[in-house]
Amino acid sequence: MSQEVDQSRRRLLVTATALTGAVGAVVAISPFLASWKPSARAKALGAPIEIDISKLEAGAMLRVEWRGKPVWVVRRTPEMLKQLDQAAPFLLDPESGGSVQPAYAKNSARALKPEYFVVLGVCTHLGCSPTAKFQAADVTVSPDWPGGFYCPCHGSKFDLAGRVFKGVPAPANLTVPPYGFINDGRILVGSDGSQAA
Repeated sequence: MSQEVDQSRRRLLVTATALTGAVGAVVAISPFLASWKPSARAKALGAPIEIDISKLEAGAMLRVEWRGKPVWVVRRTPEMLKQLDQAAPFLLDPESGGSVQPAYAKNSARALKPEYFVVLGVCTHLGCSPTAKFQAADVTVSPDWPGGFYCPCHGSKFDLAGRVFKGVPAPANLTVPPYGFINDGRILVGSDGSQAA
């Protein structure tokens, strides 16, 4: 009879110990699993952003930040748009076949509306931030360069649609993020749910 009592007591102790260990493991691992969830700040950094372009003048550029990267919105003039076709023979990827952009931006203007160009301001060579040089024949860069974006880190040149010129270190055109027009005066960068004004 003492053998039966010992066996039942042993089973009770083993079960209680296993249950306590399981509860302890869940309690111990909960903070670790919770740390995998993105913080509110991280969620906000990745969220789409609205940009007010209603006061952006022709020939000017607006700079904002999205996901920790600079986003540029350029309101191109008719003269700037004419330069896009003239630059095509000197470009590495004029049709943007090997570049990152949404399907609706795979055109010579690389934009939903040719007048407005939205691009990440990050060079595709080593991640530097190019500078805007919209003046034609900027001799500080090159006397035959029509203007656009210039990366001073290693000399990469891009046209006014972010397309890279031949013979520079950058291997691809500047990245066009997903975006859409909320209305005539506002753009949503990070989501292309509404593409028409």
